[in-house]
This record gives sequence, C-alpha cells and structure tokens, in this order.
Amino acid sequence: MRTLSDNDVPVNQETIPADNELRARATALLARFYGYGTFRPLQFEIISTAVARRDSVVLMPTGGGKSVCYQMPALISEGGVTVVVSPLIALMKDQVAALVANGIPAAAVNSLQSEEENRHILEQLATGRIKLLYISPERLLTEIDRWSRDLPIVLFAIDEAHCISQWGHDFRPGYTQLSRIKEVYPEVPVMALTATADRITREDIATQLRLRDPSVFIGSFDRPNISLRVIVNPGKTQRLAIIGSLIERHRMDSGIVYCISRKGAEDTARQLAERGYRAGVYHAGLSTEERNRAQERFINGDLQVICATVAFGMGIDKSNIRWVVHNNMPRNIESYYQEIGRAGRDGAPAETIMFYSYGDIATLRSFVDESGQQALNAEKLARMQQYAEASLCRRRILLSYFNETMDHDCGNCDICLHPPQRFDATIHVQKALSAVVRLNGQAGITMLIDVLRGMARQDLIQRGFHQIKTYGAGRDLSFAEWNAYITQMIQLGLLDVAYNESNHLKITPYGTRILMERQSVELAVFTPQERRTSGRRRAAEVEAPKLSPAEILMETLKEVRLKQARAEQVPPYLVLTDKTLMELVRVQPTDMEAFARIEGIGERKTVKYWRPFVTAIRKHLGIREKLGTGLSESETLLLLGSGYDIPAIAEAKGIKTQTVYNHIATLIGADRLTDFSSIITREQYLRVMEVARENPSELYIILANEMPLGLPKVALAISDYLLRHKSK
Repeated sequence: MRTLSDNDVPVNQETIPADNELRARATALLARFYGYGTFRPLQFEIISTAVARRDSVVLMPTGGGKSVCYQMPALISEGGVTVVVSPLIALMKDQVAALVANGIPAAAVNSLQSEEENRHILEQLATGRIKLLYISPERLLTEIDRWSRDLPIVLFAIDEAHCISQWGHDFRPGYTQLSRIKEVYPEVPVMALTATADRITREDIATQLRLRDPSVFIGSFDRPNISLRVIVNPGKTQRLAIIGSLIERHRMDSGIVYCISRKGAEDTARQLAERGYRAGVYHAGLSTEERNRAQERFINGDLQVICATVAFGMGIDKSNIRWVVHNNMPRNIESYYQEIGRAGRDGAPAETIMFYSYGDIATLRSFVDESGQQALNAEKLARMQQYAEASLCRRRILLSYFNETMDHDCGNCDICLHPPQRFDATIHVQKALSAVVRLNGQAGITMLIDVLRGMARQDLIQRGFHQIKTYGAGRDLSFAEWNAYITQMIQLGLLDVAYNESNHLKITPYGTRILMERQSVELAVFTPQERRTSGRRRAAEVEAPKLSPAEILMETLKEVRLKQARAEQVPPYLVLTDKTLMELVRVQPTDMEAFARIEGIGERKTVKYWRPFVTAIRKHLGIREKLGTGLSESETLLLLGSGYDIPAIAEAKGIKTQTVYNHIATLIGADRLTDFSSIITREQYLRVMEVARENPSELYIILANEMPLGLPKVALAISDYLLRHKSK
C-alpha cells in the first residue's frame, strides 16, 4: 500500500498525475456547491485517485473534510453516481440534507422510509438523477446482486470503515461481507474512510475489503480549534456548575455530555433540567422512538445539551457543537478523540473537558476483563489513563498516539495555558504515606482524606481509624486539596490503587523509600475551580450579558439562521455554519456580491439567504437605505455565470422559467449580460425576428407552442442590444 500524509507528495507521480484540467474543474465545483476556493490538504489527491479508478484508504479526523473526498468524484463525472455505505441513518439523513441544501441531488435508502420510497430511489440509480446514494451495509448486500453491471457507479465509499476490522474500536459484523463489492464490481474503485484507525486497523481494512494496491492517505489529526482540559474529580456539584457555565457561554449552540452509564446520563440530564437548561438524554436502553426524538431535537437546536452514553454521536454531522464534556474517562484514546471531534466540526473554536477519577478506572477495568481482547484493551486503557494524568501538552500526546509529531506545545490545552506551579510538599506527602501505612492499606482515597482531616464518620470510628497517630494531622487542608495531592502521589508512583480490593490505596516500594528516608517531594499547587455563582447572580448574568458589538451581531445572525431553519424545517447548521457566521461578522457584507464571496457560501445559498442576513447586517450597522431594485435579476445573473441553465435557476429560486427569461431580458437591456449563447439558439433568435417583422401583434401567440414562454422577449432584448451597440 502507498501511504501519503499531509506533508508528502505522491510516491509515484505517474500514479496520480498532476492534472491541471481536473484540478480546475474540481475547484470550480468546490466553489459552486460548497463555497470554498481551495481544497484542504490531501483532498484533491484523494479525489484524483478515485477519478483515476484506484482504491484508497483515507484516514482523516472528524471535521477534516472526508465527505468532500467521496462526493466530488460523482460531481466531476457525467451521469455517474457514488454509492456511500454508512452505518447510521442519522449520518445518511444529515449528509443528504446538506447535499440537497447545496443543490446536489442525493438520496438515502433506509428503514425509516417506506419500501415504496426506497424502491423508487433505487430505480433512479440508472437514470443518473441521483449523484450520491447513501445505503447501509446490510441493505447494500441485499441489493447489489440485483443491480445491473452497467449502472454508472463511479465510486463505492465505505464510511466509518474501522467497523470492518476486528482491531477497530467499533467492530460491526455487517461490514465484514463488504468484500462482495469487489466481486460484483471489480473495476469500480473503493474508498475506505475512517477518522480513527491505527496501522493494524488500516491494513486490516484494506485486506477485508480486498482493495487492490490502495493508496493510503493519512491526514493531520491536529484540531487546533479544540481546547483540551482534564479536571480531576471536582465532585458532583462542581461538575454541574462547570457544565452549566459551558451552556451559558454558548446559549444558542449545543454541547454533549458523555457518561459511562445510562443512569449517569439520566441523572445528569435531570439535574441540568432542574437548573433550567434544555437537556435531553440518549442511551441504548431507550426505545428507538425515544432515541430518534432526542437526536432530532438535538440536531434541530431544541436542546442545549444532550447527556449520552457512547451509543450517541457516530455520524452526527452537526457543525455547531461548541463543547463536549466527558463525565467519565473514556476507555481508549480512539473513542475519546472521535467523541471530542464532534465539537467544532466547522473549524470555529470549541471546548472539551474530561472529568477524571479513579472510580472510572475501576469500572473501565471491569469492562476490559469482560472483553474478548483483554491484553489489547488493557493497554489502550493504560494509554488513556496516561493522557488523563499528563503534565505536558495534551495535544502532543494525542498526536503521538496517532503517529504524528508536533515539535511545539499547542497553547490550547490546560497544561499549556496553566503550567502547574510546584511547591515543596514533603510534609503533606509524609502525613499521607504514614496514614496509608497505619491504615494497613484498608482505605480508599475518600476514607484516607477523612482520616487526615479528622472527620467523625461513623464507619471510620467503627473501624478504629480515629485512633491512628496521623488522625487529624491534615486538618489545615480542604478535601479538594488533599484529593488533588493524593492523586498526584498516585501519578508519581508513591501510592498504588488496588482495583481488585475496592480501590484501596497501597504504598509502593518507591513510596516506602520516600517515607523512610524522608526525601523531599514536589507537587503541583492546588488551584480551586470557579465557585458556582448563586442562582440570582447567574440569572442576572444571563438576562444582561455584556456583549461586544461583534458578539451582538453574531447573536443576531444566529437568530436569523434559526428563523430560516425553522421555516425550512432543517437544522440551523445546514443553513450556514457557525464558522461562516463568524466570517459574516468579520466582513459584514452589505450587498449580494459581497455576501457571495464569504467562504462556505455557494451559489445556491447566496440566492437563498443573502437577503435576510445582509438586511440584519445593514440594520446592525445603522444603514437605513432599503436594498435597491433589480436584486432578483442580480441573483439570476449570478446563477447564469455559475453554469446554471434556465430550469435550474427557476428551481433554485422557486420561480417560473418565464420569470427567469424576463430577468434575462432586463439584464440584456441594462448591458449587464452580453453572452447569449447558452440562453437562445441562432435558429430561435431568427425565428423570433421573422415573426416580429411579419406579425408583431401576434408574436407571443404564434410562438407560444414553438419555444419557452419568455424567450421571445429575450430575443427582442438582444435585437435592441445589437442595435444600440451597432450605432456606437
């Protein structure tokens, strides 16, 4: 397999030719349908590989632009279709909605639709009316033998391809038979895509799908827009306060709280709802209807936060998720990276927080013991724990896990932003180690802290722990301080957690040496989390936030977006992404032409949305003049220049073709349109001129059955144009 990364050039220049014509065509389509002027790293190379009918394995992080890689080959081909194999209906629905919003014909076959509707969609494959068909692996395997070998399929794209591998973190048996694709369509290229797969998994994907000498593209895993933060268990009340602060900072956007258990998800959702937040819950124990309803409310922006187990999220294409919280430590870095990757898919800033406790380790170790690959999963859990306990740049740790190096700290994680200040903690360490020894290793963290602080717990006294010499020796420190310091002692290897003995703490040989030899120890200074504001103060802050002019405009544009989304019954991010709104705030376009130049806005969305957004911007800027006349004609001119034909313009704008011809006649009359070759043929023009000379009063009646209504008016406008310019 040939492997390409962001910084590489193709291994063999003959295998992936530098096709300037293909690049120009692909770039034009990218601007027209997606609103971007350039491809992201590796995207064009991946696209050209598919166009050259070669197999590939694409490893690109969530939000890295995988979808464009398999959507573009269908747009480039004449009458061709890409079949996208997807594991989740939610992904299909999101992708199809986004494509249709951009003017790209796409459809999905899934169990939520009637069989009649599914069959109608499948029948359209042969006509070329569908450019992208989304289908589950199970449904594809039942249909593929019925399909004609002459179907114009240009590419099979296998999304979430790690599901095919037994080494992947989300193995799905239904994927294992997808090698059937190569048996039925041996000449059609297959593109396997995944966001998280190590070297073993990548090789297994290629083997299982029977790919032929595939090129392997490895995109950068760096997501610099996502901040990374880990907080050692701050307690239930403080956790909720931190989550609440995230919701309040992103009131018009969404967030996810991942929980290790169904009960944890339900409890967190209930507690947030009690605090006045719009919270929902999602886990595998709910009915299909309940899960679908929760997911739909989250996608449409009706929920500010969804509290879920890992059953939620794969395939969610929602771009305005601004934060992700892990209420418990995930079981491996692959899952963690995929889950935090659901934040900030649009490239705008996003926050992630992971709460971490040793209780999580105990629970996750039990999961490992019950798994079929104990050694592998135990090692992955250990790497996850090392990340949680890190004292160096977290992003560098993540990137190194995926075999990517970064020679500098990221500056956007808690370690980089707040390097720990250290102090001589020898006395604290001596007290804690001495207490562990005197307790004979029969206490966990909480009991040890209560002993050091001299608490009068009934079970503590019953076990005689109040009689040891170090009882109450640490009254000068709070519970949170002792919790932080004991955690660091575990990280340093002074103490060990006996997971098989109710998480009791044991002193290690290293800890014994420190205790006996009275060696000095430095720990990071404890920094308390922000205190939760009172309900009254929080309410006042919510009611009267101090926003900058840019933030006020952003809020206004989000309200405009929400109104448009509800009118169309689509999720707000399918109208415009947060990143595009941020660009609107920065540029502040006051006319259609400036709006059309905003990154992320294609021709279809320009025509559809420029008026409400530009109107809001003009109002914000205090521009009182109304938008000028002739703007509908300008929209038509924009679409003509982008290659739309007359019926396509009418469909995009929701008007009759005759109205489009009227616009064109007006544009010609104003000398704004001077190329008529794609609008009227020479024969049509001469026929109009002939009837206009012989029977001008009956012109439109005579030609009504010969050519589209409105076209004669265009011909007369052309005649006037030629006369004007001939006289000049």
